[in-house]
Amino acid sequence: MLSGTVVVAASFAYLLVLFAVAWYGDRRAEQGRSIIANPWTYAMSLAVYCTAWTYFGSVGRAASGGVWFLPIYLGPTLAMSLSWVVLLKMIRISRTYRITSIADFIASRYGKSHLLGGLVTIIAVVGMVPYIALQLKAISSGYSVLTGSDDSGVFPFATASWFNDGTLYVALTLALFTVLFGARHLDAAERHEGMVAAIAFESVVKLLAFLVIGGFVTWGVYEGFDDIFARAFADPELAALLSLKTASTAGYGGWFAMTLLALLSVIFLPRQFQVTVVENVNEQHLRRATWLFPGYLLLINIFVLPIALGGLLYFGRGTVDPDTFVLSLPLAHGERGLALLAFIGGLSAATGMVIVETIAVSTMVCNDLVMPLLLSTERFKRSDHPDLTGLLLGIRRGAIVVVLLLGYLYFRLAGEAYALVSIGLISFAAVAQFAPAMLGGMYWRGGTREGAFAGLLAGFVVWAYTLMLPSVAKSGWLDRTFLDQGLFGQEFLRPEQLFGLAGLDSISHALFWSLTANIACYVLVSLARVPTGQEATQATLFVDVFSRGQDAPATFWRGSAQVQDLQPLVARFLGAERARRMFETYARERGVRSIAELKPDAGLVQFAETQLAGAIGSASARVMVSSVVQEEPLGLDEVMDILDEASQVRAYSHELEEKSQALEAATGELRAANERLKELDRLKDDFMSSVTHELRTPLTSIRAFSEMLLDDPKIDLKDRTRFLGIIVSETERLTRLVNQVLDMAKIESGHAEWHNSDIDMRDLVGHAVETTEQIFRDRGAVLELDLPDHALHLRADRDRLLQVLLNLISNAAKFVPNDTGVARVRLTCEAGQLRVDVTDNGPGIAPEQLGVIFEKFRQGGDERARPQGTGLGLPISRQIVEHFGGRLWVQSKPGEGATFSFVLPLSPEAGDGPDHAMT
Repeated sequence: MLSGTVVVAASFAYLLVLFAVAWYGDRRAEQGRSIIANPWTYAMSLAVYCTAWTYFGSVGRAASGGVWFLPIYLGPTLAMSLSWVVLLKMIRISRTYRITSIADFIASRYGKSHLLGGLVTIIAVVGMVPYIALQLKAISSGYSVLTGSDDSGVFPFATASWFNDGTLYVALTLALFTVLFGARHLDAAERHEGMVAAIAFESVVKLLAFLVIGGFVTWGVYEGFDDIFARAFADPELAALLSLKTASTAGYGGWFAMTLLALLSVIFLPRQFQVTVVENVNEQHLRRATWLFPGYLLLINIFVLPIALGGLLYFGRGTVDPDTFVLSLPLAHGERGLALLAFIGGLSAATGMVIVETIAVSTMVCNDLVMPLLLSTERFKRSDHPDLTGLLLGIRRGAIVVVLLLGYLYFRLAGEAYALVSIGLISFAAVAQFAPAMLGGMYWRGGTREGAFAGLLAGFVVWAYTLMLPSVAKSGWLDRTFLDQGLFGQEFLRPEQLFGLAGLDSISHALFWSLTANIACYVLVSLARVPTGQEATQATLFVDVFSRGQDAPATFWRGSAQVQDLQPLVARFLGAERARRMFETYARERGVRSIAELKPDAGLVQFAETQLAGAIGSASARVMVSSVVQEEPLGLDEVMDILDEASQVRAYSHELEEKSQALEAATGELRAANERLKELDRLKDDFMSSVTHELRTPLTSIRAFSEMLLDDPKIDLKDRTRFLGIIVSETERLTRLVNQVLDMAKIESGHAEWHNSDIDMRDLVGHAVETTEQIFRDRGAVLELDLPDHALHLRADRDRLLQVLLNLISNAAKFVPNDTGVARVRLTCEAGQLRVDVTDNGPGIAPEQLGVIFEKFRQGGDERARPQGTGLGLPISRQIVEHFGGRLWVQSKPGEGATFSFVLPLSPEAGDGPDHAMT
């Protein structure tokens, strides 16, 4: 066992580390260098879902129900698969309209109703009290296991008296840390960067601690997963835990109910809404969280079953509370350091939940319960109190303390009668009641304030009757008669078998009836009345939030207002300096130089109300703004007219945008076409310059030798013969050049004539070799031929392909060395293609010239040593090969010769007519 002083000291030291992380995060935020503006921190903060329930209770549930702990984590995984449908829309709505809590979200959607916001707050507070009690129970039980104390207190001097109970002081300590974390100052956006940084840090700590304990049990106490599961299968009772059919009596219906409950909870728990929606700084961070958060859940659950089975194998059933196996197993093996680490991990999980949950709930209590009561008094509405920021902070701090004390009260009343998981599921079923009103509000315009109120109230009453009251009765604080005999002795009103529905566990039973009552009342009451103008306005803003983009929200307001009234109003709740900066920024955005020049229009009223909504809630902000402006209420018909007009304007704007984009695209195409024309014009000039240069060379030779013959009629016969030979040679060269230029022009313009016929490539290659063989003999070189044994047929232009072959073989003849030259022509067929390779042992081609030799009038090799040529043979050959769907390329290394290759497909696309496959 460990000393109580050591445990308390380690716990406070860890809490101080958390506070240091939070302080550093807030400091960096004030310096404009946020440490949470990255998707990893955001995803880790979502892991606040894994509380002491996950850390201790999952092992306890696995020890009693086996694999039935999994639905609690399958639900969030499924929820994240819907993140871009549901969560992204929540984030966009909340950011656009400065929504800071679930109560504010629902109240704002249904006409900014104080009554609705208050009901949501009450449900959240009552529903979260058992969950906070769960964290206190986990800390208390963990301390008892570590120190060997039978008392639930956390201090060595604690006694059974409530006022001397250490758990009470734990609750107060957590309240203090929560105030320091999240209620030190008032923020219009309700963001707490330091808190988010601390939550991300504690998520890493609890994961690492749980993995270390799991590894110790799996490989330290036992010999791995195989050993644990083999021993479990050898025990019939433990083997049953590994079967879905026998591990629980709830059946597949219970599995579905648990998964649905977890799915709804990870979206609608106040703390999850806080970290997922309110604290989100970038919508794109949701993309990484979509896979990283489920990955975190997978990691933290890998060792749940091994620890549960290991504890049952080691301690047996009924001797040690399974919820404490994480601590008991290290202690039983003398690993006190590991046990303390496990306790710190559980404390971290509990602390993170309590901090975020109470901050979220305190915001709702302040904005949707206390503020409406204060606003109902005329004295508070007057500007007798110029700065109310201190009052707002005081309300929130008080709410934090009260909520934690209520959690402690529930812990004392009912906490001892339930396992950790059972307490958590009670809270999950409570927050599931928010789902119909929130989801319906985001996707259904027909939802009304009365419908949402009726649905929430009906669901909450059924939840309290079927789940909350039975938990208190089973703890001995209420008469159990109504559990067994039903209310007023009516058996069909038994809370755990309502209307005779049996065969479900208590959680699934309560979830079914509460959601049924909730959805039915929400839909039926909403359909019974047409939405008011305010409700229709808010419905449109919420449902169409994506179609409106991320610009300023649309305003549905008519009346008169004054800047000198709105700015002091905002200053009362946010402080004079902050309000001044906000209005100055708004003025700059509107293109005016000072606040005094602002036009008091609907946009300014909307701006002021939105800023206030972040601090006191949308419903309270609406009341306060209405107290200083003269508003003319809009009817439903007027709202619809505004919507129609806005839709027409939006459609016209969209049409203009499309035309602008089309014009921009056309401009880009024209610009590209113009650049292409310039390029073609440059190529034309280059081509004409090259052609002129190539024509001038033979013409100069012809003219020079002709003039020499003309000027000297008595020239020697030998010289005359030589000069005439040169003239004839240059004339032939000039003829070839002109023919090739014309041929290239026809091919590029698409006017060349192609005479396709069936060709035996084996015969054609052989013919080309025979035609050029004398050239090699004249140079003392060797020309080798490698042909397949069978004929290869395709349909193409024989003369054109012969032109390609003759050009490639002639080039090889020009560059092979005299007497030792060797060239090889090879024909093969593979993968439905014919391939011809012409290889020589000449000087090769430099790497920088490999991409140049296929350009017009460009030749490879040293200009002083290379043979004469037009520089058009290879470009023409490539054009011919590509026309038939083939490809021509070269491979070469200096000093190792060159290989020119081309391929032609054996397919109909190879020519203009049908081909004949290889025979």
